[in-house]
Amino acid sequence: MKNVIISNPKRLEKKKRKFKEKGWSKMHILSDFDKTLTYAFTKGEKTQSTFVMLRNNNCLTPDYPQKSQALFDKYNPIEMNHKIPIEERKEKMNEWWKKHLDLLIESKLNENDIKILIGKGEITTRIGVSEFIDFSKKKNIPIIIMSAGLGDVIKLYLEKEKKLFNNIHIISNLFKWDSNGKAIRINPPIIHSANKDETTIKNISIYEELKIRRNVLLLGMGSETWR
Repeated sequence: MKNVIISNPKRLEKKKRKFKEKGWSKMHILSDFDKTLTYAFTKGEKTQSTFVMLRNNNCLTPDYPQKSQALFDKYNPIEMNHKIPIEERKEKMNEWWKKHLDLLIESKLNENDIKILIGKGEITTRIGVSEFIDFSKKKNIPIIIMSAGLGDVIKLYLEKEKKLFNNIHIISNLFKWDSNGKAIRINPPIIHSANKDETTIKNISIYEELKIRRNVLLLGMGSETWR
């Protein structure tokens, strides 16, 4: 595995021994979705986000790209500036994401368009993810998928693949839809790049069980986010 970098092999082996000693009943999994369970690159190019897929498939109003780019230009420099205190960045990221999610509603986001994208195979997971999910279900290991993207995409994709098992819990941005599939509001909490910490998990039903599952396999989140 030439493309795998292990910064501290001895520490990794020590953690693996501890995981093995405690067993599956003391473990849970925290994972991002986009570019973690899904591919970061496809055919040598960065995988498109769901937002870009929706835009490129003309699922949103024509003014969405310009308005979305304006929000990006304003808030992305704040997100990338780690000299700004984390609490201040959290506030600005929440502001950005609230505006962006509201923009999606204004731009006529529709659940049926998401289903079409998934049906066309534009959203796919990495090789081995299906088996990974099956194994976790077999061993009754909770998987917490936390994403700043669209939680409805994750939910609908797993439903299509028949992998939305009861050990999987999605913490992401979920919309309320009307009878025609049109997004009408966002269900709190809003998840963005700066608030993916385990305090958010307190809002899910499995939280009490997770407190005794002290061994955590963390996939795809930066160390600062989870400190």
